[in-house]
Amino acid sequence: MKSNKSISGITLIEILIGIVISMIMMGAMFTSYTVVNNSYSQVSDKAKISQSARNLVGMIIRDVRMAGFKYFNDNIKQTNELIPIKITKSSNFKSDCDKIEIVYGDVHFNKSKTPQYTYERFKVTYFCKKSQIIDKAKSSSNKNVYIEAFAVYKKKEKWNENTSQWQDPKKDKLPNGNNDERTYGEEKVVDYVQDLVFHAIDENGNQIKPPPTATNATKDFIFKIKTVDIALTKRTRKEFYKKNVTKPIRSLIDGSRDISKTDKYLRESIIISANTRNLGLL
Repeated sequence: MKSNKSISGITLIEILIGIVISMIMMGAMFTSYTVVNNSYSQVSDKAKISQSARNLVGMIIRDVRMAGFKYFNDNIKQTNELIPIKITKSSNFKSDCDKIEIVYGDVHFNKSKTPQYTYERFKVTYFCKKSQIIDKAKSSSNKNVYIEAFAVYKKKEKWNENTSQWQDPKKDKLPNGNNDERTYGEEKVVDYVQDLVFHAIDENGNQIKPPPTATNATKDFIFKIKTVDIALTKRTRKEFYKKNVTKPIRSLIDGSRDISKTDKYLRESIIISANTRNLGLL
């Protein structure tokens, strides 16, 4: 039999040292994971607001490019309601955003009717409403407080020549009696919006003030809008910074719509110009 002196083992002190070293390593790993996870969350939140903002702006650009389009033989009578672009400026950007109405033509084909082609007009509208998302940090069991942001909505209507009005999408029918699925009532596109600004720009690059309508002082510029400048400011859903930060957001052209808030949310703006390809053409 072997002597006890030849049996090797681990002392209690060595075990404790191993435990301490393991705990230090696990703490370092957890700290690294926390830092990486927080960084990933911030990058992810920033990417989300950028992506949703780009999606909305891209949608608006496509519609602006269609403004004023109509087919060569289009026989729909021009009225004050059918101007290609109508921008309604916000009277108080803290309670509302700008609104844009875009009108363009289309055609419906029905081989069983004579004539087979029916010319149409559609209007796409983008507008804001106060967000209905509850701010859990400020709300109580007795009162709901909503976040300080807007939700952007979109709707699409069809012109009714018989009544000379925009048709209610719920009552919109095709010539064959089926529901016209090309139109729809107001639908929310995106939330957490801080401001949405539209400027009408002429061929010289100057802002048209006020934006032209069928009856105001700049009505002669209705068909002379060459671009529409779009500025969209959006914030993150969750708090982005660890401490309160004041980060001013500059608006288009003048400072009347600048945003400056002190909180932990990240805000980013997208500013872009959309060309009106069908206006000013003979």
